[in-house]
Amino acid sequence: MEHFIVSARKYRPQKFEDVVGQQAITNTLENAIKNNHLAQALLFTGPRGVGKTSCARILAKRINQESSDSADEDFAFNIFELDAASNNSVDDIRNLTDQVRIPPQTGKYKVYIIDEVHMLSQAAFNAFLKTLEEPPAHAIFILATTEKHKIIPTILSRCQIFDFKRIGVLDAKNYLKVICERENITADDDALHIIAQKADGAMRDALSIFDRVVSFSGNNLTREAVTQNLNVLDYEVYFNMTDLLLENKIPEVLMAYNEVLAKGFEGQHFISGLASHFRDLLVAKDAATIPLLEVGDTTKKKYLEQANKAAMPFLLPAIDKANDCDLKYKASKNQRLLVELCLMQIASINFDGAKKK
Repeated sequence: MEHFIVSARKYRPQKFEDVVGQQAITNTLENAIKNNHLAQALLFTGPRGVGKTSCARILAKRINQESSDSADEDFAFNIFELDAASNNSVDDIRNLTDQVRIPPQTGKYKVYIIDEVHMLSQAAFNAFLKTLEEPPAHAIFILATTEKHKIIPTILSRCQIFDFKRIGVLDAKNYLKVICERENITADDDALHIIAQKADGAMRDALSIFDRVVSFSGNNLTREAVTQNLNVLDYEVYFNMTDLLLENKIPEVLMAYNEVLAKGFEGQHFISGLASHFRDLLVAKDAATIPLLEVGDTTKKKYLEQANKAAMPFLLPAIDKANDCDLKYKASKNQRLLVELCLMQIASINFDGAKKK
C-alpha cells in the first residue's frame, strides 16, 4: 500500500506565489528581500491554517538565496525551527541565544523560526528581550502566533508585525479547484463552495475536509455527497422550506421540519441556517449586493429565482423571527415547539395579505 500524504502537507506552499489569500503580505516580504529592507525581527500573527508557518519557511529560504549565486541551494542548515509550545523555558531560550552568536558557515544569514511564540513563559520572554532588540547582523527572527494578545508589549514593540487574514471562501474554492485538476478529480462548483465555507477561513482545514470527502465519495465530488459527509443541511432543504412558508402551507412546513430532525440535525442548526438563507435571499434582491452571496454559480441562480418570489415585507420579519428563535433556543425547555412556533409565525406573515397575530 502506497504511503498517503495529506493534501495540507502535499500542497504546502513552496514559493510566495503559492500562498493563498495573503497577497499583500507576500508582496511586502518579496519587496523587502529585493530592496534589502527586511527587519531582523518579524511577527506573523493571525488565525490557524492561514499560512503563517509556510510564509516563515519560504522567507527563511529566500533570504539566503537572494544573497547567493546558487539559486538551487536551500540553505537548510541556516534555518532553525523552535516550537515554543514544547520549548518554552528560560533554558531553551538561553540555548537559542548562545547559538545566535555563532555566524553561519554558508550563506549570509541564520534564520530562527519560533512557532506558537505566545506559549513562552514570562521569564523566557524576558530572557529573549535583549537578543531580539540587538541581534547580531547575521541573525533574523521570525515569530509566529495565533494569539498576539498573549505576547508582552516589549516583545511586540521590537518586531515588525504582519497580520494574516482569514482566507476568503472564493480564494479557498479556487485553490481546491486547482488541486482537483492536479489530482484528476471532478467536482461540482457547489461542492467545493461548501467545503470552503465549512473551513471557515482556514486553508489547512479546507484541505483536511477535502481529503475526507474524497475518501468518502471517490474522484467525483457532488454537492449531495459533500453535504452528506460533512453533516450539513443541503441548500435544497432551505429552498423547499421557503417555498412552503411563502405558500402558507403550515402542515407541510411542520412535516418538512420533522424530516430534518429525523435525519439527526439539531433544531438550532436548522433555524440559524434558515435565518442565513433569508439573509441571502435579501442580498440577492439587489444587483449591488449580489457579490455578497457566497455560493456556487448553480445555487446563485436558484437564489435569484426565489428572491423574486419573496417580497421585502416577508423577508425582514422572517429574518427577525428566525434570529430571535436562534437566540432563545438554548434557554428553551421545549426546543422543538419553539422552532415549530417560529415556522408557523413565519408561514403566517403573508397570510391573507396581512400579518396574522
